[in-house]
Parts: sequence; structure tokens; C-alpha cells
Amino acid sequence: MASTKEFVEYVSGQLAEAGTISYKKMFGEYGFYCNGKFFACVCDNQFFVKITDNGQKILKNAETAPPYEGATPYFLITDLDDKKLLHKLTVATCEALPEPKPKKKGKRKDA
Repeated sequence: MASTKEFVEYVSGQLAEAGTISYKKMFGEYGFYCNGKFFACVCDNQFFVKITDNGQKILKNAETAPPYEGATPYFLITDLDDKKLLHKLTVATCEALPEPKPKKKGKRKDA
């Protein structure tokens, strides 16, 4: 079952104070970015956040699950109403992630 746009927009709204939040449709689901860093995804209307040491300090014994078959586990976030926790987790996770690699300019072919 694909995620609904309404669910994705709700999650995005809950994260809004953590930084510049954006999402992109990817393979029928959605990837989430904070200040340009990919840190989470929504699959089947469930919110998954990348596992980092910073995140583990905040969530302690959080449930983990792969967002889709064959994926590495992520934190499965079920309490989407706790904005304070979501903010703290998002900021901590993104601080632990490397900066995104600069995009390469595509080669232009002359006709």
C-alpha cells in the first residue's frame, strides 16, 4: 500500500521546526530531507528515521524495522504527535549524518 499525501504532509508539518524540511517521492514512497540531508522516509504510511548513535541516545529502546523488504532497519516512529521528541530526534539525527555530496554537473552533448 502506497503512502498518502495527507500522511506525508502531516509528518512534514510535525517536523517543520527542526529545520528546512522537504520530501521527495521515491519509488512510490517518500524520502525526507532536513537542510538537504536525507534522514527519514515514509513507507506504507509509517515514518522511519535513520538509526544513528545520537538517535539511539534519545530513543533508547525504540522499535526498529526495515521500511521495505531488503532495506536496512530504521527507527519506526509511531508517536507522531510528540513534536518536541520529533524535533529533538530530527536535529540529532541530521547532526550525525554526513553532508550530502555535491551534485555533479551533467555533461552536455553537442548535436
